[in-house]
Amino acid sequence: MASIVAGIGASHSIMLMTRVEDWPHFAEVDKVRAKNYFDKAGNPTNYEALVAMAPKGLDEILRPEAIRARYERCQAGLAKLRDAVGRIAPDIIVIVGDDQKEMILEDNLPAFLVYWGKEIYNRPTAKIEPWDWYTAARRRYYDSEPTAYPVAADLGEYLVRAMMDANFDVAQSTCQPKHVGEGEGHAFAFPRAVLMPNKSVPIVPVFINAYYPPNQPSARRCYDFGVALGQAIKSWSKNARVAIIGTGGLSHFCLDEEFDRNLIAAMQHKDQKTIASVPPAKLKSGSGEIRNWIALAGAMESLNLNWSDYVPCYRSLAGTGTGIAFALWE
Repeated sequence: MASIVAGIGASHSIMLMTRVEDWPHFAEVDKVRAKNYFDKAGNPTNYEALVAMAPKGLDEILRPEAIRARYERCQAGLAKLRDAVGRIAPDIIVIVGDDQKEMILEDNLPAFLVYWGKEIYNRPTAKIEPWDWYTAARRRYYDSEPTAYPVAADLGEYLVRAMMDANFDVAQSTCQPKHVGEGEGHAFAFPRAVLMPNKSVPIVPVFINAYYPPNQPSARRCYDFGVALGQAIKSWSKNARVAIIGTGGLSHFCLDEEFDRNLIAAMQHKDQKTIASVPPAKLKSGSGEIRNWIALAGAMESLNLNWSDYVPCYRSLAGTGTGIAFALWE
């Protein structure tokens, strides 16, 4: 029978792909884009409103030496997880992530999807951002040439059947649209680029609709999905050591440090009630990626969260930024 040997949670923020000298430039990005953000209560907002409600002391947090310290702590967190993946050396990695119109488009946007084609392509991105440094950071998610990577298609097909038996009507896919630039989206390209010493370990991509209403699954549904996913993996008849990676989050673009820390604590204590009761207002915009972590926590019923780190990466006087988190279940 298959076994789950590890769970890895990691933010996949663009900040983690950006050089430290460019981190101060995110304040400019947020001034432009804050009109599309939500405040901590989940209400539409703007930059001026966020400045008015921002926590005190951000001027000190945004000093160059403080920014560098957070950057280095993030890099250390990534290194610890990368070393763990190398040490554990799983046979297969199931990656739970979201797609942001990189592979799944408006013609069919399911709440849950399992991809089980024989391979998945990672292709250079053609997207251009208004800022050259931001464009360069985005390109670091992807290979410089189109590359096909193996998928554990037999496990993927089994998971579709098992999840259907568990009353989850998952969508399935065995091929990628050829006209979409990146191939696998950044939620799946990120662990390959940053967390996998062996980039050719077969994966199974599992998609959750984290971003796009109206069919975003609730926290409860994501947690139950994760429980069923873990049980399905362990019921697979083949002898395989499987790791699960969940990527994204935590709170952004209005950083909610208290919420993030409470959620990590709930995962550490296996507090199912708290994890599964996260309200929809806390899962808007980028914070919707917390759904991937919630599903991961559900799949980790048999393992313990032995190590985690949380870095509140503020990037403007408006309190914008990303709650960057790393976690390891073994």
